[in-house]
Amino acid sequence: MADKQESRSTPVGLYERPSGEGITGIEIAALAFSLLWLIGSGVAFFVMDFPQGTDEPAGALRFMMTMLVIFLPVAMIWVGATAARSSRVMREESARLQAAIDAIRKTYLAQAQGRAGSDDPSIARKLEEIAEAQKKTEIALTTFTSTRDRDRLDLLRAAPKPETSATPAEDQAPLPLGTPAEDLAPPLERGDFIRALNFPETAEDEEGFAALRKALKDRQAAGLIQAAQDILTLLSQDGIYMDDLRPDRARPEIWRRFAQGERGRQIASLGGVRDRSSLALSAGRMKQDPIFRDTAHHFLRRFDKMLTEFCETASDSDIADLSDTRTARAFMLLGRVTGMFD
Repeated sequence: MADKQESRSTPVGLYERPSGEGITGIEIAALAFSLLWLIGSGVAFFVMDFPQGTDEPAGALRFMMTMLVIFLPVAMIWVGATAARSSRVMREESARLQAAIDAIRKTYLAQAQGRAGSDDPSIARKLEEIAEAQKKTEIALTTFTSTRDRDRLDLLRAAPKPETSATPAEDQAPLPLGTPAEDLAPPLERGDFIRALNFPETAEDEEGFAALRKALKDRQAAGLIQAAQDILTLLSQDGIYMDDLRPDRARPEIWRRFAQGERGRQIASLGGVRDRSSLALSAGRMKQDPIFRDTAHHFLRRFDKMLTEFCETASDSDIADLSDTRTARAFMLLGRVTGMFD
């Protein structure tokens, strides 16, 4: 599908760096209490006069108790400040972790709803447009089967009858009996052929439908278009749409080498589809669904035969335009699934 899902905003703080280790209110408060205690205890023990003992052991014990009374509360203040700071950091980490968990859960639910297509009106609208385009394509295919005979009759009626009075030198060689109408029609232009392989963009794409009708009048092009439509319809049943794929585009010379029969790692870039879900779904369908497998192989054979003839006369620009069509993307997807490019 052409429409992409709208980017969802990331919760604030999910990918934000943790705040720096600067001085916070906890350290300021601890520093203030420490200074107040040191000033108060210093005034109490060194300015005010207390009775002093006469013996030396009593003086040493008094000095040690004085140091403990002064510095032990300061140490306890900073232990409490460190514990408060650690608690604050743990709360912030817990909040960030909860935000990440909520974001993952919301993303999972949004992806599940996006696959179902129930909450995205743009996707639903695009699906409706593609369904309408497929209906028009089916109508064009059925119309072609009925109009082809009518075109043959019109061409046979419009063909001039040989004059009996003409001289032998002026006589034209008559067409052999049983000449099909496809041989009488003008050759299909390369631009219309490439446009037809991409199929109409929308139900209002008049140029796309005009190119499709012209291509359906060509027997070989009609066979490839019918095979491409069949496989694209089967792929859409699994939610695989060519507009969603963004394959790596291979150079035109790689397509030419593949058309000439070269295989192996030299042409591996043709399998430029990187969408894992599409590759997995297609591979599973190839193994489990025989109808899908037969349709895919029939389409690959048709495209391979067309590519061999197309590259003989096409320019590099024509090959690049062909590789960007929906039909070519289906070929790259299924070719990689079947190992054609290995």
